[in-house]
Amino acid sequence: MATGAKNYALISFVMVILALVPFLMLYEMKKPKAREWIPLAVMAAIAAVGRAAFAFVPHFKPTSAIIIITAMVFGPEAGFLTGAIAALASNLFFGQGPWTPWQMFAWGLIGFLAGVLSKAGCLKKKWQMVVFGIASGYIYGWILNIWNGAGFVYGLSWESYLSLCFTSLIPDGIHSAATVIFLLLLSDSWGAKLRRVKQKFGILAS
Repeated sequence: MATGAKNYALISFVMVILALVPFLMLYEMKKPKAREWIPLAVMAAIAAVGRAAFAFVPHFKPTSAIIIITAMVFGPEAGFLTGAIAALASNLFFGQGPWTPWQMFAWGLIGFLAGVLSKAGCLKKKWQMVVFGIASGYIYGWILNIWNGAGFVYGLSWESYLSLCFTSLIPDGIHSAATVIFLLLLSDSWGAKLRRVKQKFGILAS
């Protein structure tokens, strides 16, 4: 790897680590009780296992859908935390590396955005959820393309980044399709169960 690429990779790595901090602090500022961590840990584990279970199908994973469903019920901060933990946990299977914080940030951001949009009433209808599911695959891919460009492209530029985004259209499209499919299959049943858990135990009540 060229020295310039190493410098880009190091700088981007530090920046994404710093970007994780405020999102995690937002959740911590709510002073969550121990019981409030349990459903998030469970959903993050399911998202991680789901990623590993579909490892034989490139880019086709239920992970984003599970993170989105969790965020729609428990809110943006919980969505970010679930996404970040799911990425970290699943990489115990796929392998940890400097790309891990980028995956944590990408899936965490998807969870955060889903929580924000849900609180604003923008994910109530199926078509809205489908649109966000499609967008989430590309959001994840575009964020990871920053890492790919910083880590492996000498002299990262807008041209090289846009080229990476163009070459990742098919993988990102598969990711989007998987997210939409699993959202349509799981959102009603899993969402109802999670809302019952939230109501019964007063978890992360607004």
